[in-house]
Amino acid sequence: MARRASGLPRRQRLVGLWLLLSGIGLLGGALFAAWLDSLYQPQGMARLILWLGCFSGGVTLFAAGFVLERWLFTPLRHLQGQLARLAANPDVPDVSPPEGWLRGLGPDLERVHAAWRDDRQRLAHAHADGAREATRVRQRLEVLLQTLDTPLLLCDRHQRLLLYNQAAERLFAAHPGLGLGKVLGNLLPAKGLVDVMARLPDDGNCREVLIPHDDHWLHVNLRRVSGDETLLTLTDATLTWAREVGPQAELDSLLPALRRHGAGLISAADALAHLPGGDSPELRRRLEAVIDEEGDALGASLERLGTTHDALRRQGERLVPLWSNDLWAALGERLAAPSVTPVGMPAWLKGDAPVLLEVLASLLETLAEHTGLGAFDGELCLGNRRVYLDLCWRGEALTQRHLDAWRHRRLERLPHSPSAEDVLRQHASDVWSLSDGDGARLRLPLPALSRSAAPRPESPPRPEFHDFDIANLPAPDTDLASRALRDLEIVAFDTETTGLALREGDRLISLGACRIVNGRVLADEVFEQHVNPRRPIPSTNTAIHGLSDQDVEDAPTAEQVLPHFRDYVGSAVLLAHNAAFDMLAIQPAADTFDMPVLDTLLLSRALDPGLEGHDLDSLATRYGLRFPPGTRHTALGDARVTARLWLALLRRLEARGIERLSDALAFQADVLDREDACAP
Repeated sequence: MARRASGLPRRQRLVGLWLLLSGIGLLGGALFAAWLDSLYQPQGMARLILWLGCFSGGVTLFAAGFVLERWLFTPLRHLQGQLARLAANPDVPDVSPPEGWLRGLGPDLERVHAAWRDDRQRLAHAHADGAREATRVRQRLEVLLQTLDTPLLLCDRHQRLLLYNQAAERLFAAHPGLGLGKVLGNLLPAKGLVDVMARLPDDGNCREVLIPHDDHWLHVNLRRVSGDETLLTLTDATLTWAREVGPQAELDSLLPALRRHGAGLISAADALAHLPGGDSPELRRRLEAVIDEEGDALGASLERLGTTHDALRRQGERLVPLWSNDLWAALGERLAAPSVTPVGMPAWLKGDAPVLLEVLASLLETLAEHTGLGAFDGELCLGNRRVYLDLCWRGEALTQRHLDAWRHRRLERLPHSPSAEDVLRQHASDVWSLSDGDGARLRLPLPALSRSAAPRPESPPRPEFHDFDIANLPAPDTDLASRALRDLEIVAFDTETTGLALREGDRLISLGACRIVNGRVLADEVFEQHVNPRRPIPSTNTAIHGLSDQDVEDAPTAEQVLPHFRDYVGSAVLLAHNAAFDMLAIQPAADTFDMPVLDTLLLSRALDPGLEGHDLDSLATRYGLRFPPGTRHTALGDARVTARLWLALLRRLEARGIERLSDALAFQADVLDREDACAP
C-alpha cells in the first residue's frame, strides 16, 4: 500500500512558524539594538539607523513570510485543489486559473484540461457509436421486461441478482432481499431451490420447483441461460392449490356419490317397474323407500354440486381489486352519454374490470332509455362483506319488468355474448331498483375488500433493474478485506438527530441510505425512514434539517427502525461522512453493525492534509458535485452526496495504489481522530 503523502504543510503550522520566526527576529533585533545603544550611546540619526538596522531582520522575515503566503503557498493550495478536482472529475466544465506567482501556468493548465477533455469526449463518442445498436436492443428488452406481468429474476453462478422486472418488484414489495447484487437466498430461502439450481442442465431444459413465500406458494421455472446464468420465472400457485384442495377436491368427491345414488335409483326404479302388481307388497314398500332415499340423496348431492360449481367458477374468474374512482373514470371514458358523477366516499371492490364496465354501460343505456335523463350520480355504500354500487337519479324507480328484460339482454361486445344475468352470476351479484326520497337508485352488490386506503400513485420504472457486470465481481465468500474497492457493495448512510450531544441524550430522528453496486449508485434502492426520538426537537435543529415534532410523532422508534436498516445493509460495507457521529447515532443497535465502515471525511483529510474544508458542502464544491435544492441536511440527500463523493475519491485512492478495502481502512486510520466527532 502506498504511504500517505505529507502534502503541503497545514496553513496553521505555516502561519505559526512564520509568526514565531518573525517574533524571534524582532525580539532579537530589539535586544541587540539595546545592547549596541548602551555600548556606543549614539545620538540623533545614528541612533535611529542603529535601531532600524537591528529591526530590519525581523521585519524582512515578516514581510517575506507574508509575500510567500500570499503569492506562493496560497496559489499552491489552490492548484492542489484544482488538480484534485480534475483527478476526481475529469469532465468538470471549468477550471479556475492559478493565482500569484503561478499565474503563468494558467494557459498550460487550461491546455492540458482541454486536451484531456477532448480525448475523453472522442473516446466517449467512439464508444457511443459502437454501442448504439446494442443500446437499442437493450432498450427494447427493458421495455419488454417491464411490461411483462410474469415476475422474472436472473442470477449469476454465485446466485447474485443481475436482473429483475417490475412484476418481481411488485411480488416482493418492500422485501429487503430484492436488489441488484444481492444473493437469491436472502429473497427465497429455500434449500430445494438451491439444490435444483446446482443440478440444472446446460442444454436449456427447464426444471420446476414449488417453494413457499410468505402466505403464498410460488411455482418456479428455472432455466440455464448464457453459460452460468440462471433465469427464474415465478408464478403464484396459491390459487391453483386452493382449487385443488377446495372446490376441485369437493367436486371430485361428489362425482362418485352422484354415480352411486343414480345407479341405486335406476336399479330400484327398474326393479319396481318389473314387480307384479299384487305380489310382494312389503318388497314394493322397500323399493319405494329406496327410491325416496336415493332421490333425496341425489337431490342433496346435486345441490352441493351446484354450490361447488359456483365456488369453482368464481375462484377461477378474473375478479381483481378495483378502486371505485378508477372505475368511474374508466366508465366516463367508455361512454360519452349518459354521464356519471361520482359522489360520496370512494372504496375498494372486486370485479372483472372490462366485463363490469360493459355491464354498467348497458345499465346506464337502459336507465337513459326509460328515464329520459342524460346524467346520473354514482355512489358506493359499504355493507357487510359487500359494496353496493348505486346509480342514482331523480324520478321513479325502474320497474321489475324492465330489470328482468335487461337481465336477458346480450352483451354483444363481450366474448361469446353473455347475458347480463351471466355476468351478475359471475360476480355473485344481482340488481334491483328502489325509491330514495324524491329520487331512485339502482343497486348492484359486489364483493368488497378489507383495505381502505387509496391506491398509491403509479411509480415510474426504476432507472436500473439489471446490471450484467455483477457476474464479473468476485464470489461473495471472498475475503472482504482483500476485495477491490470497485467491487465492493457499499451502503452510504446519513442520520439526522435532535442535536449534536449524542452522549448526553440527543437521539436519532431520520435515517437515509442508498446502495452502491459495481461502482454505480442505484437511484431507487434506497432506505429512508423518520424516527420518533421520544423527546422534543429543538427549534434550532429544526431550522437545519426541517424536521419538527409533528413530522416524527407517528414514526416508529429507533428500536423498530434499526433492524429493518440492518436487513437493508445485508453484507455490504458502510460508508458515511464523519462516520463516528453517524455510528454513534445508531448506537442502540451498533453491535449488530459489525461490518467495516469507510469515512469520506477521514479519506479526504488523508488525501489532502494541506487543504482546508473537508465538510460535505466544501467537498461537493471542490469535486463539482451538484445536488437538487433542498436535499442537503436531509438524511437521504446527504447519503446520496456521500455516495457520489466516494466515487470521486475512488479515482484518487487508486492513483495512490490504494485499491483494496484493507488499504483504504489503514489509509483513513492514519488521520483517525480519537475524540468524539460532533460536526455533521
